[in-house]
Amino acid sequence: MIWYGNQVKERTCLKKGKTSFFCQHCGYMSPKWLGKCPSCNGWNCFVEERVPDSDMDRHGDLVFDGRPVSIDDVQASEGERMPTGLVEIDRVLGGGIVAGSAVLIGGEPGIGKSTLMLQMMKNIAESGRPVLYISGEESAAQIKLRADRIAAKVKNLLLLIEVSLEKILDQIKKVQPAIVVVDSVQTVYSGDLMSAPGSVGQVREASSRLILAAKKTAIPVFLIGHVTKDGSIAGPKVLEHMVDTVLYFEGDSGHAYRIIRSIKNRFGPTNEIGVFEMRDRGLVEVPNPSAFFLAERPKNAPGSAVVTSLEGTRPILVEVQALVSPSNLGMPRRTAIGVDHHRVSLLVAVLDKICDLRLGGSDVFINVAGGVRVDEPAADLGIVSAMTSSFLNRPIDPKTVILGEVGLTGEVRAVSQMDMRLKEASRMGFTRSLIPQNSYAHLSRKEKMDICTIGSLKELLDNLF
Repeated sequence: MIWYGNQVKERTCLKKGKTSFFCQHCGYMSPKWLGKCPSCNGWNCFVEERVPDSDMDRHGDLVFDGRPVSIDDVQASEGERMPTGLVEIDRVLGGGIVAGSAVLIGGEPGIGKSTLMLQMMKNIAESGRPVLYISGEESAAQIKLRADRIAAKVKNLLLLIEVSLEKILDQIKKVQPAIVVVDSVQTVYSGDLMSAPGSVGQVREASSRLILAAKKTAIPVFLIGHVTKDGSIAGPKVLEHMVDTVLYFEGDSGHAYRIIRSIKNRFGPTNEIGVFEMRDRGLVEVPNPSAFFLAERPKNAPGSAVVTSLEGTRPILVEVQALVSPSNLGMPRRTAIGVDHHRVSLLVAVLDKICDLRLGGSDVFINVAGGVRVDEPAADLGIVSAMTSSFLNRPIDPKTVILGEVGLTGEVRAVSQMDMRLKEASRMGFTRSLIPQNSYAHLSRKEKMDICTIGSLKELLDNLF
């Protein structure tokens, strides 16, 4: 109470909710504002958000009410997987959609995430199952125009334009669909939090409750997420740990192809890819990616080599191009597209030291044709061959495929799954291969092709041309 002369006034003190500061990149929490995040080293990325005072502020449905049981009594079965109608998606998911699974799909704006999900929902709805497509970014008319373009006129495909998390969960309970797609999770907000939609707290809250609903009702949930400038999915990094599967939809604006890649999958292999081609009527599957990426390969051109990249369980033939030219600069340029530029610098140094090619005064440009990215060391020998071919201006036999890892001392090391790689090369019409010596000894079957074994880079130069 406060005294003002003969009057007494009471002041009601409203209790301020507890707040903390969260990093918008990784979700790190701090009691005070920080200029630099100690977790991800990001600058000026902390925002203030309200934190519930106790568990009473949470909804009662955010619990499983589970009890400890013996692991011998647990019945473990994935059950029958739901086919999506797209062979490439089924491959990436490990054979289809698992009941109650949560899948996160990320990709750059305009890459085709919404189109891909709408095509998948159309195929499932045509099988007689009701599906629910929830959008917080587009109106129903905009989605209808896209559906008309890809011929997705199915009564079982239900649209819901909503951003309130509580209303979305209520509609899922009422409709009981076979599958739910949320486009996008950054637009969904909960009224329990004071922060704006898209903030770290809102994304974490919406994702956790949607995933919990999927586990309780056995309804698969697909969450579409935006990506940041560095290509990672926007929101807290813990979001990728919460879901069962993380898929990245990749592509280049200069190419018609699109690749969906599995980064994490609790129900199948990781690093599996599916290849699509963007057309006027939507995305079309590419059943033979090797032929697709080698379709425009030049014949008898110096600096071109073919390698077999293993993406998950699928071998794909890609073309590695190299351009080595004298440099007029004091510091020659090293540019790599589709491969690690540090790896290219290492291979240039090995060629200088072991093969005495003297590439130190030349500009070196490496490109994987078609915009594909190859991260495995099995492409080392192909990169070295392409650089050597360009430097000597001598083309490589167009029917030759080259595989192997290169060490710092110039040795050629074995690579895994050589049988699958050579089988794919033989299927595509290649008649000659250069592989490591140790890999030849482990071949279970000899393909009908001329196999030349390489033990060092010096032997490569003797057998390359």
